Amino acid sequence: MIVYPNSTSWPGQPARPYGPPPARPPRHGLSFTAVAAIVAVLAVVIGLVGTRLQAPHGGSPGGPVAQSPGSYGQPASSHLSPADLDDAASTVTPSIAIINTQLGLQNGQGAGTGIVLTSDGDVLTNNHVVEGATKVSVTDLGNGRTYTGTVLGYDRQEDVAVVHLSGASGLTTAPIGDSNLVAVGDNVVGVGNAGGTGSPTAAAGRVTALNRSITASDDASGSSEQLTGLIQIAANIQPGDSGGPLVNSAGQVIGMDTAASQGFRMGSGGGVGFAIPINKALTIARQIQAGQSSDLVHIGASAFLGVSVSDADNGGGALVRNLVGGGPAENAGLAAGDVITGVDGRAVGSATGLTNTMDLHHPGDTVSLNWVDQSGRTQSARVKLATGPVG
Repeated sequence: MIVYPNSTSWPGQPARPYGPPPARPPRHGLSFTAVAAIVAVLAVVIGLVGTRLQAPHGGSPGGPVAQSPGSYGQPASSHLSPADLDDAASTVTPSIAIINTQLGLQNGQGAGTGIVLTSDGDVLTNNHVVEGATKVSVTDLGNGRTYTGTVLGYDRQEDVAVVHLSGASGLTTAPIGDSNLVAVGDNVVGVGNAGGTGSPTAAAGRVTALNRSITASDDASGSSEQLTGLIQIAANIQPGDSGGPLVNSAGQVIGMDTAASQGFRMGSGGGVGFAIPINKALTIARQIQAGQSSDLVHIGASAFLGVSVSDADNGGGALVRNLVGGGPAENAGLAAGDVITGVDGRAVGSATGLTNTMDLHHPGDTVSLNWVDQSGRTQSARVKLATGPVG
């Protein structure tokens, strides 16, 4: 199974920098699936979707071994010497951002990584790192300062987001390479925030395949999404690494760490990871920075419906599981067990479909909502969307 390498903690547990999140909650790191699930919820939240409200990011048994800068671990699969590994990782470390999120609706926390794109604070990361967040805090490793992060926009399908650091200036930007030149067998280093400890970590490995397609899933939500065109690497990518740079032997960023196999033991020195090619990620990031929305790219705050949903039977819509008290959906008369079938004339056939439809809207929009209640009656209402969590 492929999961997002994020780190999450939930209420009732001490904050954990890494390790598998409690079984039930969901969220970060989840896989796209989560996204969908979240969506449901998020849908409500609408960004939730991304939020993976449901599935915590990552995790496999056993906590990852965090390594301090200058003492990076080296898996057997890498041909890089310890000195080369240190050099490659050290080159990008000043341009790495540590991202911490508060997931207010789920009462949890998440952690991930980002790549500094501009000196005034635009940071590239995965959408699943920030989706569902009600608060984003970002620490720049170049200057050690912590900033409030605002999500400028995201592409849920490609799992890319851009966060802006309020008040930032003079930041060190990442040395960007050309992912079109990446070849199978290339030595690489995944640099990130393994374990969510807030310190840079690195995992060396090799490129084992290109243009891979995977299904990233969230056990908690039971949903999944396909990610395509990925770089596959043999490296120990761990929870908290999501959004971090995949670096070549010249110290250039050629990808963004995004997903990892759940079938390996964290800290065991092996594993399968996947990264979005940096050329692809930057194309989306530039569209977001330019404020250009599309069917896939959402700009600005997420619209909030206030429901958590899952797929209804037989593709009949999005089944409402829970509602946010006083939220738009509850105020419109929806209840748990109802099935949302349409928004503004667009048919909704699943939780993911609801999430995608919500992405076309913004806070303050008024939409026509159609649903079937538990007695089988068709209902409709005009609903004003609120501002919700990211994604």
